[in-house]
Amino acid sequence: MNVPQFVNPKNSTKATTTSPLRKTHGDEDVANHFPIRILRVEMTKRNPRKSKNRDDGQRHSRAHPDSGDGAAWLYGLHAVSAALDNAQRTVHRLVMTRAGEEKLAPAEQSPVRAEIVDRDTVEALLPPGAVHQGVALHAEPLPTLALEDVMERAPEAACIVVLDQVTDPQNVGAIMRSAAAFGATAIVLQDRHAPPVTGALAKAASGAVESLPLVRVTNLSRALDVLKSAGYWCVGLDGDADTALSDVKLDGRIGLVMGAEDAGLRRLTAENCDALARLPTSPTFGTLNVSAASAAALYEMARSRKT
Repeated sequence: MNVPQFVNPKNSTKATTTSPLRKTHGDEDVANHFPIRILRVEMTKRNPRKSKNRDDGQRHSRAHPDSGDGAAWLYGLHAVSAALDNAQRTVHRLVMTRAGEEKLAPAEQSPVRAEIVDRDTVEALLPPGAVHQGVALHAEPLPTLALEDVMERAPEAACIVVLDQVTDPQNVGAIMRSAAAFGATAIVLQDRHAPPVTGALAKAASGAVESLPLVRVTNLSRALDVLKSAGYWCVGLDGDADTALSDVKLDGRIGLVMGAEDAGLRRLTAENCDALARLPTSPTFGTLNVSAASAAALYEMARSRKT
């Protein structure tokens, strides 16, 4: 299994930035951006790997019939609490057990009145095996966002995480949790090969779904071009890259590109990155789950910006 790939665009999206737009990054731009010791890396010879499109019908299907209209059941203390605190959420129903009520005390301004029910009633509303902690909430999805809107509102040193066909909802949720913890600006993923925001994804995100913008795009390579034209430097994570992520300059606007766990970055995605980098994993055991690799890369970015 290949280590998932990250792309770390040096600049993150932001509305107040007036830095000049660049449609392409020339060799001189790249050379000026990276330390001398890694200039020998040829950015155009990345030895990209071909990806396989998996049949993700089950992962894309919604677990509960009520979600057919776009609404979904969210569950778990952190996911439900964050959703209740989010004014952007339209909430239809809130159910909880007595034990859940003790752990989650909805504010008086809660959009709906909680229904106190038994555990079997909660579990009947959710997918089998859902770890709900005694609370569940039925709500409409959050408003959709365009990449340009996110970039306009981004801070000066923004980091946008780009996911290349990462299809597992729990992996996407875990990546969102790490991205929020390490100060990323947004998550960008392809619309067709990415999971919807289900209860499992929101539970894994531990509330990050409500605070971290999630942008869906039709064409990921085109989205990378949009980021680069706005001054972002895109770095893809590749376990076979010659350059370690710690040797890449990660200040400014950064686009961190992560590949699918089984196939890594697709060829066209890798070719649209400004650079490819790897994590310093052991040569005898170099594989990491994509969410773990994302957390490590986001930590390295945060660490390098503080030192």
